[in-house]
Amino acid sequence: MRRNIFMYLFLFTALWVVFQYVNSTKVYESQDAQITRLKDRLEKAEDSIQSLTENSDGRYFKLEDNEHAYTYFERFGIDITDLEAKIESALVSENQASGNKLIPYENATGVFQINKVEVLNHKWIIADFSDGTRWGELILLYDVAKDGSIGFETLQSVIYP
Repeated sequence: MRRNIFMYLFLFTALWVVFQYVNSTKVYESQDAQITRLKDRLEKAEDSIQSLTENSDGRYFKLEDNEHAYTYFERFGIDITDLEAKIESALVSENQASGNKLIPYENATGVFQINKVEVLNHKWIIADFSDGTRWGELILLYDVAKDGSIGFETLQSVIYP
């Protein structure tokens, strides 16, 4: 009798192990298939985000993507090769040890310097300036002469408290 109990217990254990193995294999395959589907969806979402980023309206106000601005410069015979870099360089080169003459604010603790420049179109620039503790922004009008010289005029400025 004791022998039969051990045999039934052994068979029951063997069946239980086979059942657990088959069940865990099915669960693993199901989860693996779900992971694969989710990875595919993630790749598709990343592709769509990438295409949205490339075609985004955030790039609308950029000189490099503005055909009207390029037409404007071509009409006046101005070379547009690396024009945005030249404009940014000319604006940052206005920074002096005594400050930048385009920034209409006086500062008792330091001097304001232009840090970041974004050329919006064929006439306007937005620039960020700071003295290390206070900061602000400028909207500038610029003009490129046929000889390549660039002139700037401050249209509006704001300094943050």
